[in-house]
Parts: sequence; C-alpha cells; structure tokens
Amino acid sequence: MSDVEEMDTSPDNHATDNSVDLVKDENDEVVEAEVVEADEEDNFCKPEGLVCFVIAGLSKLTGSILSQPTYIRGLPWRLLVMQRDVTTKEGRVKGLGVFVQCSPDSIEMQGYSCYARATITLVNFVDPKNNHSRDINHWFYNKENDWGYGNFMAWQEVLDPSKGFIKDDNIELQAHVVADAPHGINWDSKKHTGYVGMKNQGATCYMSSLLQTLYCTNKLRKAVYQMPTENDDSVKSVPLAMQRIFYELQYSDKAVGTKKLTKSFGWDTVDSFMQHDVQELSRVLLDNLDDKMKGTIVEGTIPQLFEGKMESYVRCTKVDYVSSRTETFFDIQLNIKGKKNVHESFKDYVAVEMLDGENKYDAEKYGLQEAKKGVIFIKFPPVLHLHLMRFQYDPITDSNIKINDRYEFPEHLKLDEFLKEPESTPPHYTLHAVLVHSGDNYGGHYVACLNPRGDGKWYKFDDDVVSKCLKRDAIDYNFGGVEDIAVMRSCTSAYMLVYIRDSHIVDILQEVSDSDISEYLVKRFEEEKRMDSIRRKERNEAHLYFQVEVYVEGHFQAHVGTDLVLMGEAKPICFKVSKSSTLQDFKISLAKQMGFPASHVRMWPLEKRNNNTIRPTPIEMAENMGKSVFECADCRSSWPLFLEILDPDSEAECLSEYDFRSQVLLFYKYYDPHMQRISYVGHTYEVISRYFAELMPFLREKVGLSANTPLLLYEEVKPNMIEPIDPYKQLRQLEEIRDGDIICFQRADLPLDKMEVSTVQDYFRELYNRVEVIFCDHTILGDHGVAIPLNLRMNYVQMAKAVAQVLGIDWFYLQFFKPNHSRTLPDVPIQHNTDGSLRDFINWKFKHADQNFYLYFQKVMRFVMLIHPVKGQCVWDIL
Repeated sequence: MSDVEEMDTSPDNHATDNSVDLVKDENDEVVEAEVVEADEEDNFCKPEGLVCFVIAGLSKLTGSILSQPTYIRGLPWRLLVMQRDVTTKEGRVKGLGVFVQCSPDSIEMQGYSCYARATITLVNFVDPKNNHSRDINHWFYNKENDWGYGNFMAWQEVLDPSKGFIKDDNIELQAHVVADAPHGINWDSKKHTGYVGMKNQGATCYMSSLLQTLYCTNKLRKAVYQMPTENDDSVKSVPLAMQRIFYELQYSDKAVGTKKLTKSFGWDTVDSFMQHDVQELSRVLLDNLDDKMKGTIVEGTIPQLFEGKMESYVRCTKVDYVSSRTETFFDIQLNIKGKKNVHESFKDYVAVEMLDGENKYDAEKYGLQEAKKGVIFIKFPPVLHLHLMRFQYDPITDSNIKINDRYEFPEHLKLDEFLKEPESTPPHYTLHAVLVHSGDNYGGHYVACLNPRGDGKWYKFDDDVVSKCLKRDAIDYNFGGVEDIAVMRSCTSAYMLVYIRDSHIVDILQEVSDSDISEYLVKRFEEEKRMDSIRRKERNEAHLYFQVEVYVEGHFQAHVGTDLVLMGEAKPICFKVSKSSTLQDFKISLAKQMGFPASHVRMWPLEKRNNNTIRPTPIEMAENMGKSVFECADCRSSWPLFLEILDPDSEAECLSEYDFRSQVLLFYKYYDPHMQRISYVGHTYEVISRYFAELMPFLREKVGLSANTPLLLYEEVKPNMIEPIDPYKQLRQLEEIRDGDIICFQRADLPLDKMEVSTVQDYFRELYNRVEVIFCDHTILGDHGVAIPLNLRMNYVQMAKAVAQVLGIDWFYLQFFKPNHSRTLPDVPIQHNTDGSLRDFINWKFKHADQNFYLYFQKVMRFVMLIHPVKGQCVWDIL
C-alpha cells in the first residue's frame, strides 16, 4: 500500500514564511526558471512556486504545524508537518508526516478544484546533493485539500545529526508546486492572459481546442471577418457562426458559448455530448469557410494558409518510366506507432516501397517492372497541421485503442530533406499549438496549449479557463508514454500539432484590430448581445413574474365551434405581470397598454367548469383590489382573462355597473342552417328575473332579422349537450344559470326538415363527431397523405365516397386498410360490406405519436358479373 495519502489535520501553530524564489533540478541544484516579467497580480497567479518551511525545535513537536502560504494560481499553498505513528514491516514506528495543502480561506472559493504536482524536499544541510525528495500529484478540492506522505522519513533518521537533515534542532522543508489554473472559482482569464475560454456543452472540449487554434491563426481570423454574411440565416449559417465565435473570443470578458455554432451544424443536444473526429471537424469548418470566401476579396485564403502539395510516384528501376500524380493536402496524418519523434514519422511517410516479385508494377508498354513507390513533398504550407495517429484499430481486441507511447515533437521543425526541390524559403517552422488529450479511446478531456504570438510564451486553454503555462508543460509533458504519475497525469499526450512557417509568421500572426471587422458585423453582434442580455435577465427574473393571457371579443368572433374560444389555438394578447402587483394597479396598467381608460374595461377570468368548458367568471374588484394579482390568479403560471371593453360607438362614459347578485353575464351565438355555420354575436348583462322571450328583440337586431321573425333558443351546456330553452321561462328558471352561459339561437321559420344540418343541436352533434383523418396511399413509400375532415358516424360507403370526391376518382376503385398502431403502416384491409363506422376503422381511442389518425388506401380493379340483356348470358367486366 502506497504511503502517499491525504491528511486532514487542523494546524496547531504557524511557522514563519521563509520562502525563496528558486527552482531546483532533480539534483537540487539551482537552475534558471522560465520567468516572465509580471506585476504583483501575475505573481499572485503564477503557475509555479516554492513553499519553504523552516521548523525550529523539531524534537519537541507534538501536534501538527502549518507553514505560511505561498500563492500559486491565486490559491494559498502550505506545508503541513506532524509526527505520526505509522505501521512498517518492522512494526509501529514514528515518522515525519509531510503534506502539501491547498485550502482557500474565503467562502467564495470553497468550490475550487485544482490539479497540481509537487516535489517535496527535506534539505540536507551537510550535502545538498543528498536532499531527500519525493513527488506527488493530486486533484485538490475542498474535501481533499492536502496530499502527501504520512511517513516522509523515519522520525529517528530525521533527528540523527549524522544524516545531515537537522541542524540546531531545525529542519528545512521545501515544496516546488506546479499547478493548473483552478476551476470552480471566479478565475478571470481575460485579466490574467488577455484571452477567454469556451464553455463546454457536455463533450465539446475537443471542438473548443480546435476553435481556439483557428482563432489564434490571426490572418485566418481577419479573412473570416471579411466574409459577406449580411443575408445569412442567423441559425443555420456556419460562416456567420464562426464570425460570431471569433468576435466573442476577441471582445468578451467571459467564457464564450458554442451552442449557436453547434446548432448551425445541425447538431441536437445529444450530438453535443458525443466526441467527434477533430480532423473531420477541422476539414468541415475550413471547407465551409472556403466556399463562403469564393467570389470575395478574401477568396483563396484557406488554400493560401493551409494547402500543401505532394507528389505520389512510381519509378521503374530498370527502364525509363515514371508515373506520378500531384496532390494537395490541408493536413498530414503521421504514424506514431514505433516512432520516437516527428522526424522519424516524416521519414516513414516518404519511405520508398519496393514493387518486385509478384508485386511488380505494370509499366504499360514495358510490362511488369520492378519499381519504387513513394511520395515526396513539393510544397509545405504556411500553416502546417499535423494529426498524430494516437487512435488506431487493434485487430486483437477488434476495437480502437489509444497509443500513448512517448512521442517527441520539437519547438522548431526543419523539413528541408523531405522536399523534392528547395522552395524559395526554407520549410522551417515554429510550434504554434499543441492539442492534448487525457484519457483513453472511450473518452477523456481535451485542452490546447498555444503560443499565440510565436514568441515562446505559452497559454493553456482548458474549456472556460485560460492560464499562462510553462514551455515544458506545453511541450515536454505532452510527449506521452510517461508512467511516473508525479511527472504527469497518465494517458495524457498530444494528438495534433500546429506549426507556422518562420518566413510567414509575422504575416500570419499579424494583429487583428477593430478596423478589420466590418461595421455591419459589430452592429449585428452587439444587437445579439443586447438581446441575449435581455433574455438572460428575463430568465433570471422569471420567478418574479407570471403571464396574463387576454382575450377580447375579437377572439370570440373569430372562433367557430364550441365554447367562446379554443385555448391553445387562438393567440391571446400576452402580458408579463409582476406577481406583487395589486389587482387594482394591474387593471389600470392593462387598460393603459390596451389604449383605454380604466373605466372602459372590466376583467373576467376564464375558468374551467366541472364539465370541462371554459367560461368567463366574475371577480369582485371592491373586495380584491388590494390583493396581489398573482393571488387572485390562484398562483398559476398563466392567467387567461376575457377583457370586456366599452363599445367605441357607445355614448356612455364608462361600462355600466354590474350587480353580481341580481344580474348574469350571457353570451350569444347565431346559427345559420343554410351555411351550416355558427357565429358569435355579442354579450349582455341580464336581470335573472327577465323572460328569455324578452331577449329576442335584441337578438333579432344583432343579426338583422325582422321584428316578427320567430326564433329557437338553446343553451350550449357542453359540446355534446345542447338543451332547448322555453322562451316563456325566466332566466332564473334555467337550471344552474350562471355568468358565462352561452345562448344559441336560430330562425324558426325555415324548412328545417329539408336541411341536412337543420338545428343548433344537429350542428353541435355533427361538430362533436367531426374528425380529421390522414389518408395515405399504400403503394407509395413514405406518402404524407391528404387530411380529410369526416364524421365518426360514417359507414364504409359514406367514408369511401367522401374520400373519393377529394381524390377525384370513383369510390368503387378504392380499397382501405386499418393502420398498424405499433408502426405507422397499413395493416388489415377493411371490407366494403362491414357494419362498422369510421370510429371503429381508426380506433378512436388510439392516436399516433404525432396526435393524428391514419387510414391507408390503394386503387384497385374490381370484377363485376353482368347479365347480357338479350341473350341472358353471364359476362365479366373489369372496372
């Protein structure tokens, strides 16, 4: 069992901070560290540091002791030291316990997590070459904030003066800590580096790494800004999405989201949680940009930056015959299996293959000949993308595996020997980006280490966190193949390299200024930013508001069917209302927004009755005016209202008073049996002692009938319950008369017996049984069909005739099929002489996932036996 362990012990006292700014190598000799000139804030957030701790009176130490902090990556790092009883092969002994601790004091930083590696050293005062050092690496977070050794060294060995580790009862401990930038706290990437990161949608860190690399290819970024996208779809355009990403990376102070970009790819949420091939994604993005640049001032930018040329050849060894073909490339895949470095991979790439024996080459008129086959580079591009083949198929396991062998790549790369002929400038390159993968073939994490200015100053882009990093962290520690966990995390290695040609580096990494971005793009993206800010504010404040849906008589007039309006289909006038607003304040505000004085409107909440109808109900303003509108709405997320408005043609100055005890609010519909149409005509307040016959003059006037026209009255109780009304009864005699009741009327002097749908009752019965069925042609694969409104009570012949009329053929030529409800496919044929109805054919109780009913048909030929009228013979005719 390893003696590397976590220790969670509260300190007893603190020693003084004797930290020094030295970096020592493995032999404990002082070496020159990678130092970047920095201000105090940068020192506070530096990537590495030395924690020094001199402990006086070690022999008297009984509890634990904690050093003063050294700040690295903005976090306090300390050494925690104690005497511990440990179990060894020799039994229970005392040991010196030493732990590196990272424990932020502020509550705001309690959610931190930070990966760090450290070398803990006990200084030897006699011979520094005999310093005792041990390594650790760990993810530090709130619940595991220290890591180290419970038995760093045997206690007696430390106290033995002859060993050289103690002097005057004092010891000196050091911890050289190298830490990544922390996650889970407010790390200001823009402030510390000048760059911002990208949010991870789930498994999009590989994409973020590639996008950061393309963004830091400044000449490409400038060209992208100049693409014409004024008329592009803001959702589907990949070039516009790339412009937006680059703009936000350049000007945002916080991590940039990628949802709009992935949406332009056509990806859904699931796609964002899947890792895609980086090389393929790179080619797709560059192809999209190249297509968009054609015919513009930046046409050809992509090939100018990324295109190289190679020659594939076959050269016969004994006759003068050469076959060659020039090809272009935008990236190079290098085999790393069994290779030590990039140079060896290039040698393998251009290695010559001998074609001899049974594998001779057919040299046309020369016949089969021995030949050399290979490739040679003609031209290397200014920006060289190298894809290291870390992921390869393993025939033994029949699966892809990750090759994590050590593979070195230089900061400066020379490729002269791989050219067919020298170019005008030598193919010497400087490393610009290292894309890194940690994990295995089944998953992991991607980061990018970038040298944005080509000056050797490296930055690590890890999702939303960007930090400065050391050159060795960007290059040496990503060679892979290192099993020592103290040196690096396992299975961490580079999988893609980006080099920039030295002769082009100034041009490619030129500064991108505000003037390089068109005014149109700035306005568009700033407007998008403003709208996103508004929507974000609305989402954050959504719990403070709820929605009021207002319906007016115009909605009722447009509605044809049961009730006054069909929720979900009619589009109400919506208002976002503060839950804390009083009902009185809301009424005044609503009237103002609708353009009326408050005295000209009255609110009637639309409530669902026990019979599932939706009707207006009264609300007593005098009793509720001081209540919150949200409380009046019974704390619902939305509140539908009918807003009664004073008729503009009325001479009244306000709506008439309404007596909730003696009056009732009634709505009226008129049915025309000629048109088979029912329409809304208005509403009134009526005293419940009035007779229904007294309403008739008003109803005749509303629809333009003469004064003597007889009327039939009905109450619309619910869709399948329409009750006749005796006009000589009082309103109060109508069973359960209440506000929001609907009175339907029609003329009584028409020949109703000669009409197909003659009465209000017939109309609503017909409406109640009406259904829309989609008929699909059985013989056409994927036929979307035609929607036909029918009556559920139709028999086979009635249904067939109705469908045939729409299709324009004789119904006798149609064969119908029931649907298979496990799939949207035809199933059992329907016999033409069946006794069932349409309700049976479609299985009324079952709807498909798209909430539609389906039937299928096909056109057929029928054989009919006819009797010859003269000879009396039977003949068969084909219909």
